Amino acid sequence: MRVILMEDVRHTGVRGEIVNVKPGYARNFLVPQGMALEATPGNLKFFEQQRQKIEVKHEKERDSATAHANEIGAVTIEIPKRVGDSGTLYGSVTATEIAEALELRGITVDKRRLDLGGGIKAVGEHLVRIELHSEVTAEITVHVVPEQ
Repeated sequence: MRVILMEDVRHTGVRGEIVNVKPGYARNFLVPQGMALEATPGNLKFFEQQRQKIEVKHEKERDSATAHANEIGAVTIEIPKRVGDSGTLYGSVTATEIAEALELRGITVDKRRLDLGGGIKAVGEHLVRIELHSEVTAEITVHVVPEQ
């Protein structure tokens, strides 16, 4: 099924692109969420008329994300975890724990935007990427320490 993406969709495409997706994905997720329109001739005309408004909105979102990335970039958070005798963690550090630690510092980030790069399963410092916008990412340092 051909759809016009109204927003950037991870692993699918960018705003304004016409892509082929499975019909169920389009009907059940993309269209109801307002992320896409079916690529009919009428919707193509509508999208071309709205392109300027969409581009201005996209620029504002990117500028806001860039400012937020500059704020986040200097942050280092410390997460205490239970550690075994050999220095390995019981479990791993989750995106939810990192999002909550950022929330305590007054920074609101959606946990789904965190990229842990395979997980944090050891004590020490780890870089975590935060995708704030399709064109803007920030990195924070997560310092995992043994729980006292």
